[in-house]
Amino acid sequence: MTSSIIKVSRNTDNAPSCAFSSQTVAFSHYNNISAQLPIDPNTNQIVAGDVKAQAKQCLSNIKAIVESINHVMDDVVKINVFVKNINDISAIDEVYATFFDTQLPVRTSVQVSSLPLSDALVQMDALISNGEGTAPQDPCDLIKLSRNTENAPIQAVSTQTVAFSHYNNISAQLPVDPMTGELVAADVQTQAAQCFKNIKAIMESIDVPFDDIVKVTIFVKHLADMDAINEVYSTFFPDSAIARAVAYVPARTIVAASELPMGALVQVDAVVSHGDGTPPQEVEDRHGIVIRANNTDNAPRSALHTQTVAFSHYNHIAAQLPVDTNTNQVVAGSVKEQAQQCLNNIKGIVESVNHVMDDIVKINIQLKDMADLDAINEIYPSFFQGELPARTVVGVSDIEMDALVKIDAVVSNGEGTPPLA
Repeated sequence: MTSSIIKVSRNTDNAPSCAFSSQTVAFSHYNNISAQLPIDPNTNQIVAGDVKAQAKQCLSNIKAIVESINHVMDDVVKINVFVKNINDISAIDEVYATFFDTQLPVRTSVQVSSLPLSDALVQMDALISNGEGTAPQDPCDLIKLSRNTENAPIQAVSTQTVAFSHYNNISAQLPVDPMTGELVAADVQTQAAQCFKNIKAIMESIDVPFDDIVKVTIFVKHLADMDAINEVYSTFFPDSAIARAVAYVPARTIVAASELPMGALVQVDAVVSHGDGTPPQEVEDRHGIVIRANNTDNAPRSALHTQTVAFSHYNHIAAQLPVDTNTNQVVAGSVKEQAQQCLNNIKGIVESVNHVMDDIVKINIQLKDMADLDAINEIYPSFFQGELPARTVVGVSDIEMDALVKIDAVVSNGEGTPPLA
């Protein structure tokens, strides 16, 4: 690492442990929590009961991790809910709200094709505010700002945007017209445009420009629709003359969902830089805080995303396919070789910005066949020397280029981005 800010990886016996991840990894002003399955840590078995019981156990595990590091559930900024059946969301919501006393976090909900345990109906991961920071930062009672606007759809179970420190996290936006509360026309391009309009409306409501987005995740029902979505996507990015001058586009991940809420064809969430920070940080001129976008020839390039986008104390890395940069083709071999190529691509990007793999705080893995996870775990730890990052694994219905695996990452950025005191 290029700074003395320390990454803190921690585990508690009050939540299930995993040999291939840390339960929580704190860096700077955020904690990244690994996906929690509905496992009772006392028995190491999935809890008995329906999806409500399972959802309660996932949230209880997150709560145990949060409390083990002297935080509370109201410090949660974002939750991702992965379900086997999208129709279970309403039952999950009955349990969900009971875990929070004040403003709800931002949230993304999606049906995936499989979870790491076949009997699991739901899995959740989380992002937690970390006001005390990590050494040698001084503790600071930073304020979490949760905000909604009527210019985008309002949900009873989530806040549209939650800002903390130098990031805003935006809830997944469905293609819903906020005036009617209904899905817009059925074609995927119209739906994609509505998703981005909703995100833009949320950002404008908090006086943040669209090009302050550092990472976009697109959940799509049919992977074949991505060409049509990309036509729309390119009309939103770059958004400003400054961004167009440097051809800035955010980091990006595409997830082939089995189903989406309301039967939508697409939904989109976003991570946004927040130059002015949250109190009691001093308000900065947001244009003085630098977003650093970087590409390297040591990993596959795309005109539609930047390989890594750094802002403040984090780097966000676009999802990497198992593509050999010399051939621009998926590598030959089994899922193990493909996972190794994905991780080598991430390593190439990480090293191109003078970081190392142990600076990674969170890894997200998509698999075509969850049975392949054991093979991936054989090579996965070899990419790290110290404590393993937090991790989320989901099964997806499809991956671009007929790949078997795809991986993205969030990396600590100890040196930060200007202006620095």
